[in-house]
Amino acid sequence: MLYFASCFIGLLKITTNMAEKKHTIISASNGQTTTRRVGVAEAQLSRSTTGLRIGAILLWVAAFVAEFFAVKAILSPVDDPFIPSLSPLVAGIIFLVVDAILVLVGSLLWKKANHIHPASEKKPVLFWLYNNLGVIAVVLAFAPFIIILLSNKKVDKRTKLIGVIVAAVALLATGLGSYDWNPYSQEEQQEMLQLEQATENVYWTKGGSVYHIYEDCQHLDRSDSLFLGTATEAEAAGKQRLCKTCLRRHQTEVEAAQTVNENTLEEVVETVTETAESFSADEVTE
Repeated sequence: MLYFASCFIGLLKITTNMAEKKHTIISASNGQTTTRRVGVAEAQLSRSTTGLRIGAILLWVAAFVAEFFAVKAILSPVDDPFIPSLSPLVAGIIFLVVDAILVLVGSLLWKKANHIHPASEKKPVLFWLYNNLGVIAVVLAFAPFIIILLSNKKVDKRTKLIGVIVAAVALLATGLGSYDWNPYSQEEQQEMLQLEQATENVYWTKGGSVYHIYEDCQHLDRSDSLFLGTATEAEAAGKQRLCKTCLRRHQTEVEAAQTVNENTLEEVVETVTETAESFSADEVTE
């Protein structure tokens, strides 16, 4: 009985040591101890975009509020202005400028987040919506103002003309700044990641005929030292192909990451759209 218990404990220790295995990584180019290099795509995947997206949404909401006050200000009577020390036109323009700054900064944050965690081209509508959400926010930040001002018969022609021109210029300028002229997709990111992992950071041992993209691959557990280099260097060292276990693991991780990102995108887009529609409805009612 004691013999079997000892064997079990020994096996447990071996398993634990294998799970906690730490390799000595040796650079294939100079033979010195080194650490794993992180590529651009991998660095993007490790970053969080929650702060950027929340910041963008809050700024967009603030821009809609500024637009609401711009409408209130420019429609207020001359003898009873919204801001006592300013004429309705001047006050309206000030709020429009604030509106433009807020919506543009929000759109730039959203665009930056898109280039860290992009949408998938497999869903064309969502991909388009996701990459043009900043432009949609811009339209919502100025179009209602223009429509309300043009349809209001109490506003004098001068105020109406100047207000519409300022809003239209702001819409055009912020729209151009918010538009993503070079949209980035999950597929492009994954291609870049695969290229980086397949060429920049591969591991191999002295023996064997394959190289690996994961240091903790189960086939490397028995090795104390690993060589780190490019796929070209691995091939020069006699390694013929990528480890099949690493390849299957990578494909599984990519599919899982795409599923999580697509679900997150849909939730964020739905929240922003509902907020914008709710605000626009309240503004028209006013």
